[in-house]
Amino acid sequence: MLTRSPLPLAIALLAASTGAHAQPTESLAPLTITAQAATKTDTPFNETPQAISVVENEEWEARGAETVQRAAAYTPGVYTNQIGASNRYDYLVLRGFTDGSVSNTFLDGLKVMSDGGSFSSLVIDPWFLERIEVVKGPASVLYGRASPGGLVAQTRKRPEFEHGGELRLGVGNSAQRSAAFDLTGPLDDERRLAFRLTGLARAADTQFGPVEEERYALAPQLTWDITDATSLTLHAYLHKDPEGGYHAGLPFEGTVVDHAGRRIANTFFEGEEDFNKFARDQRMVGYELEHRFNDALTGRQKLRYTDADVELEQVYAFGWANDTELNRFFSSGDESLQALAVDNQLEANLTTGFVDHTLLAGLDYQQRDNDVVWGSGAFPAIDAFDPDYGAEPTAMFGDIRRKRELEQTGIYLQDQLALGNWRLNLGGRHDWVDIANTDRDSGAVSELDDTQFSGRAGVLYLFDNGLAPYASYTTSFSPNSAVDENGDLIEPSQGEQVETGLKYQPVGTQDRYSLALFHITQENLATKRASETFFRATGEIESQGIELEAHTQLTDGLRLQAGYSYTDVTLAKTGDANEGNTDNWVPRHQASVWGQYVFQQGGLAGLDAGLGVRYYADIYADEANTETLPSYTLVDATLGYDLSHAGLEGVSARLNVTNLLDEEYVAGCSSINFCYFGAERSVKATVSYAF
Repeated sequence: MLTRSPLPLAIALLAASTGAHAQPTESLAPLTITAQAATKTDTPFNETPQAISVVENEEWEARGAETVQRAAAYTPGVYTNQIGASNRYDYLVLRGFTDGSVSNTFLDGLKVMSDGGSFSSLVIDPWFLERIEVVKGPASVLYGRASPGGLVAQTRKRPEFEHGGELRLGVGNSAQRSAAFDLTGPLDDERRLAFRLTGLARAADTQFGPVEEERYALAPQLTWDITDATSLTLHAYLHKDPEGGYHAGLPFEGTVVDHAGRRIANTFFEGEEDFNKFARDQRMVGYELEHRFNDALTGRQKLRYTDADVELEQVYAFGWANDTELNRFFSSGDESLQALAVDNQLEANLTTGFVDHTLLAGLDYQQRDNDVVWGSGAFPAIDAFDPDYGAEPTAMFGDIRRKRELEQTGIYLQDQLALGNWRLNLGGRHDWVDIANTDRDSGAVSELDDTQFSGRAGVLYLFDNGLAPYASYTTSFSPNSAVDENGDLIEPSQGEQVETGLKYQPVGTQDRYSLALFHITQENLATKRASETFFRATGEIESQGIELEAHTQLTDGLRLQAGYSYTDVTLAKTGDANEGNTDNWVPRHQASVWGQYVFQQGGLAGLDAGLGVRYYADIYADEANTETLPSYTLVDATLGYDLSHAGLEGVSARLNVTNLLDEEYVAGCSSINFCYFGAERSVKATVSYAF
């Protein structure tokens, strides 16, 4: 048996824009896309020897995405339907690695300090973000512990020294309703102080019985240009989810295929309303300080403190009891997380002979404590075709009380060299990692005290026409949560990737194209023999594939985005009969295209229309490869209108429809017992006023 960590305990227990409303502008200026997360410096997209995908605010706003995972739905190499219709966490499967989302999310260069082995996985609402950058493949050289599949880097909207703002209201089916605002501008005549205040309130029903989603968030920020060389930004993010939506799976037999001649409806709720709760309250405060010593040397410090509370109660199904009834069990969680992350950087731009250097040296620190209480129990079975609610638990088992502590200290050095048209990236990092999981009842402690080295080497040649072939080698590490025969945590898993590719950004345009071929190996994964109760670090996964991506402005009014990925993930070493099989939860084939057209003349001026298609195929339902999910195709659409053409300056309206054809499908399965229905059709209309 092979286990991969960290995965949210939620799965484990269930298995046991600044300014105007987002519309394509009528004319687009040339734009340099940078790979900030991949290098921690302002490096152009086509000078970075590693695959990256950048999703700008206006892209996901036009598609109506309301979570980070939905914002990345058109990104090749990223699978965003892992848990189907659930919006509770930002699940993104990166190059086939399922631990690469909730535990590998970053905000403004600092890790969002979730606890990937618990329910305390935190999220940022995309209304507060300017862009999302997905770094493909290992990135431990700059960030420390991370999945070999990559990371998701989010950049928040910043205070601006020009007055501006936006108000937005939205309504839709399933009782969708929302209100949001975004205000920014200077606070003094000298324009040394600027603020930004962004807020959101949103709620909706779900397709699953009485389950609801509800969110409130507020983000105040203040930027102070202390001198022409020194800037300080203070920021906070206050986020509350009183209702966290649906997060459960049902058996393959009964969802994908018939059970006793019948199929479960994709709106079925197997839980109990009185025992259904997910409430998340997260608070983040911090600052960013930057000082330019001279034109060649800049220092930065980023710090963020996080405090979060999560409460969960859930009745879930686990297999069939008979022809009509599902077995049911209960899980609960009460968690309190505190965390600190700080990153100190020194960036120098130097020239030695014929070589230009961008040197980056850093020291970062992460610390996280999570006090958890996990409960479990049993409930009466429920008829999946004629449910009768109102049951009480038949048994409640003893609580598990843990204190989960982590510390990571890392030093890193990166040199980006430019010699003529050649670009070379060399980097190295050393980490000290301490983990302690304490049983608060018995006092038993599972510990890890480890050091790790991570590296990267990449080379790229930038032709004058914007064409850039490259090759790179990168490594990563990620702690395991399983224990060995001595009760200690087994050594961290280690990943390495070899990648080669081709990037192209025609000079003076926003267009960008990329082709990447990769091979990733992750070793030291937890495996367990059937005759033993402890784990060994002997598992291995191999992922290889190809990704193609294109963003192009075909005409002044027509914008097109297209992508395709082939991902082959093999369970190379598992210690059981699954060895050599294909990993589940990973589409082997994934393709998407999104086109949007802005009418620029005549009576339709101000109108825009967009249509997108997403295709997923060859997804296994379990590691044994006994079943495969049917492929599915989803269609999304949008229609927008800038009412300034009708005399209402600053006002715009948009209609978004996801899953336009109301396709009924199962999006993925963690095992034969837990498969996840995809989201049904969603229709939402918004009206915005920008000023």
